[in-house]
This record gives sequence, structure tokens and C-alpha cells, in this order.
Amino acid sequence: MAGLVRNCGKLLSQGSSNVLAVRSMSGGHGDGGWKMWRNIFVMGAIPVIVLGHVNAFGMGEEHERPEFVPYEHLRIRTKKFPWGDGNHSLIHNSHLNALPDGYEEH
Repeated sequence: MAGLVRNCGKLLSQGSSNVLAVRSMSGGHGDGGWKMWRNIFVMGAIPVIVLGHVNAFGMGEEHERPEFVPYEHLRIRTKKFPWGDGNHSLIHNSHLNALPDGYEEH
């Protein structure tokens, strides 16, 4: 721990001359570096994003609604929600989320 404090003290006492040397280390890549990273993004990242989107949303099958079972420990309402009729949650999905007395009919 004492060595860490001693090394930090040396770095702080050197002043701004070391900062200029460190900043100039990354300046020698030339002007074409951004083109390489643009090509990597266009050829690599965009196809991965598109394929992931197709896999997640395009290839999924429609799921059936699960059977309603009136368990006593689920869907307990001790007080009403402060929006709507007080029985639906804020992000209620009438196809998948059951109310305490069963699913809503469409």
C-alpha cells in the first residue's frame, strides 16, 4: 500500500510534461484508422444486429395462452392500482396476464 502511494506521488509530482507524452503516443495511427473501424462496423456489426433481430422476432412461433388456474397465492390485490379500473397492472397484456378471476375475453 505504501508503494502505491509513493508511485502515485511520483506521477503527480512530474507535472504536465508526462501528460503531453502520453497523449502523443496515440496520435501516430494516421488518417485511415476511422475507415477501418467503419468497415468493421458495416461488415461485422450490422449483419449481426440484423440476424439477431430476424432470429428474435422473425422466426418465433405464436404461443398459446396458458390455462388459468386460480391459485390463492397468485394475483393478490390488497389495494387497487392507481390507474384505470384498479385491477389491471400498468403493463397489462390481456392475452397473457390473467386477472384474479380469470382471463379477459376478447
